[in-house]
Amino acid sequence: MRKLTFLLRPSWLILALVVGAFASLCFTVLAPWQLGKNNSTEHRNQLIADSVRADPVPVTEALDGTDPPTEWRRVTATGAFVPESTVLVRLRHLDGAPGYAVLAAFRLDDGRTLLVDRGLVAAVDGTRPPTIADPPTGSQRIEARVRASEGIVPDKAPSTQDGYRQVYSVDTTQESTVLGTALTPIPTGTDRGGYLQLAADQPGAFTPVPLPQLDAGPYLSYGLQWLAFGLMAPLGLGYFVVAELRARRREKAETPDPTPATTTPPAPTTESRLADRYGRNH
Repeated sequence: MRKLTFLLRPSWLILALVVGAFASLCFTVLAPWQLGKNNSTEHRNQLIADSVRADPVPVTEALDGTDPPTEWRRVTATGAFVPESTVLVRLRHLDGAPGYAVLAAFRLDDGRTLLVDRGLVAAVDGTRPPTIADPPTGSQRIEARVRASEGIVPDKAPSTQDGYRQVYSVDTTQESTVLGTALTPIPTGTDRGGYLQLAADQPGAFTPVPLPQLDAGPYLSYGLQWLAFGLMAPLGLGYFVVAELRARRREKAETPDPTPATTTPPAPTTESRLADRYGRNH
């Protein structure tokens, strides 16, 4: 045990604390974070794949709780667009260029009103919205996907610019305030109420918002890498401890023994014996 007393030095203690903290962070925060993102992405991809194969259901069944949908579920709705209910969502992109998402209110035949994303339009000169065509009037039957509200962007209040009410996210609660109309949130299987995203070739639709790529992404590999780092850090510390012990043993072996060795007097030569005998005789 005396050989390991050097580990009690401040430099070694600090190194051990840093390694322990890093390994703990890898196992408790970084790896679970990436693995959790991988699980949520796989869950989303499964929902999208299921929605592509499933037949659409009336949105009223979702609202009444008889067939609660999950996000991305295809639904149909019958009613009419509310006049002068256009709201633009800023900071969107269409084919890699600046654009806007166009929102509108859609009143069902039973009187409930839903928020509808009509799709994307390109910005004029990349800075301002184009002239937005009003949705068709009269009774309409639309097909759409259920989407969860995005939430409100902090410090980005709604405004009116270029003749249009504009927001920074699609959020049912916020758009209710902007329009001054009670919008009914659609259940999405999450804690956020949803809205409708129009499918292609539907009445009043612009360029549809593309579906996400069904790719789990790099999150699984990132999570495994953090787990590996969490294992490698203590192993690296152990390697340095062993290397230090070996260096100390090698240094001790190479250091000469300070105790003086007992010397044996040299054997007398023939000349010294004769001289000694001659000296005694004379």
